[in-house]
Amino acid sequence: MELRFSPLFSGSSGNAIYVGCGSTHILVDAGLSGTRIANELGKIGIEPTQLTAILVTHEHSDHTSGVGVLSRKYRLPVYATAGTWAGMEGKIGAVDAQLRCEMEPGEDFYLGALNVTPFATPHDANEPVGLCFECGGARFAIATDVGCPKKGWMNAVRGADAVLLESNYDPDMLKAGSYPYELKRRILSTKGHLCNEDAGSCALELVKAGAKHIILGHLSKENNFPELARRCTEDALRAGGVIPGEDVRLDIASRDGVTGLFAVRSGFD
Repeated sequence: MELRFSPLFSGSSGNAIYVGCGSTHILVDAGLSGTRIANELGKIGIEPTQLTAILVTHEHSDHTSGVGVLSRKYRLPVYATAGTWAGMEGKIGAVDAQLRCEMEPGEDFYLGALNVTPFATPHDANEPVGLCFECGGARFAIATDVGCPKKGWMNAVRGADAVLLESNYDPDMLKAGSYPYELKRRILSTKGHLCNEDAGSCALELVKAGAKHIILGHLSKENNFPELARRCTEDALRAGGVIPGEDVRLDIASRDGVTGLFAVRSGFD
């Protein structure tokens, strides 16, 4: 049984990712309107009525603005940490008590055929998490909104066959840009976002641990370019003896729509 995933939107203006295995269909984050997310799901052959649940990484609006609408319209369970639920209070509208589910960092659980493991991430939110998914021995991990390389989340992601990895900004573009000082300081902090250079070093470590597919995501529209993010990671991989396109597949997740529907099998057999 193959593990499928598709970044539907990935960027500072909105995030949503599809993950599926067999008849289990998961939406990770819903940071855009329900209509836009439903349209992108349709492009990969999934109807919102087929969704099993919504999993939320943290309460920021670029990850949650469509959560309440989708849950109410399609009666979808919503999984989030206790801290994230507290942070979403009053922001996503009412969610039926029967559909409110809690997950804990480090505690795995099953949704149909998918084993899900939330892991703590360094980000300025209430109990934020990344997510690892496993099905039939294949593993896919989502590691975005991670302020810095840390052993905790890297250990959780290490060994995944495919990883959606944050490559949010170029430091020089951010420092020279028009963002207010406080916002720049937040992004640059260890609980902000991962820069291109750090993404490259993390990608190299993950590939050496077995990853065969890296998708760079959550790129800033104002402080990054897809070509720049790709080049930084490619340079880091080559410097570490890894050949992009041969030893590892490298993609960039689109901010504005489906990047593609990818399948991962155990060891990419």
